[in-house]
Amino acid sequence: MDNWHIVFRALGAITALFLLTKMLGKKQIAQLTLFEYMVGITLGDIAGFISTDVEKNYGHGLIALGVWTLIPFGVEWLTLKSKWARDFFEGRGTVIIKDGKILEDNMKKERLNSDELMSQLRSKNAFVAADVEFAVLEANGELSVLLKSDQQPLTPKHLGITVAPVMAPQTVIMDGMILDEPLATAGLSRDWLLTELNSVGVTVDNVYLAQVDGYQQLYIDVFDDKLSIPLPQTKLLVFTTLKKCAADLELFALGTNNKQAKLAYSESVMTMDRVLTIMEPVLKR
Repeated sequence: MDNWHIVFRALGAITALFLLTKMLGKKQIAQLTLFEYMVGITLGDIAGFISTDVEKNYGHGLIALGVWTLIPFGVEWLTLKSKWARDFFEGRGTVIIKDGKILEDNMKKERLNSDELMSQLRSKNAFVAADVEFAVLEANGELSVLLKSDQQPLTPKHLGITVAPVMAPQTVIMDGMILDEPLATAGLSRDWLLTELNSVGVTVDNVYLAQVDGYQQLYIDVFDDKLSIPLPQTKLLVFTTLKKCAADLELFALGTNNKQAKLAYSESVMTMDRVLTIMEPVLKR
């Protein structure tokens, strides 16, 4: 009988702990501050205690769980209202590297040794401390790193290249099941999806994952890894068509002796060149 008693107490404790943790929010399961770490350990300890100690009052354990859940709510309210409370409960970041120079006094203050520092730097793709402009040990123990300007990776902006904005992809098939809500969010229908699948000779049942990007291109991964699925070519085909149009207009301009027609074709060629310049970052991404 005691065994079943423990099973029911454990199920109740798990349910209560899950609901209370869900109330605390995602922050509780992210990188924890010192206070959140303490609360998490205590909640788990109380849940384990009320699950197995059948001689103790079960209700008292639930009350204790409730109290330890209300405490973080109160602290969170204080930290939202007060900078002093934020610094006290969550701590402040500590500068560890400045202008490529390691600040040993701050490392001693945070009890951070050189091996731990280098490990955290390597996790940020910084293998040489002198390449770091600024590094801060955050309150949650994570090291934030800013590389020196000449050590940062090149971006399209550095090269003066304009790129198209990223549009969120929608997962429209998962585990062989069509997901209607993401499909509708992408502005598409089941008929469109089935037509696209038929064009590459794939059935819905054989699709492990299918995603539609912002340009309505369908990317498919199937259960059968030996089956090769071609990548979408929609954007490339559009770009190729535009290039062909520009080339045809140039041929027309060269092939006519009519000055008015030649001028019109030449103006059209310049217009197409401007269109290609604007659209190339989008269509060739």
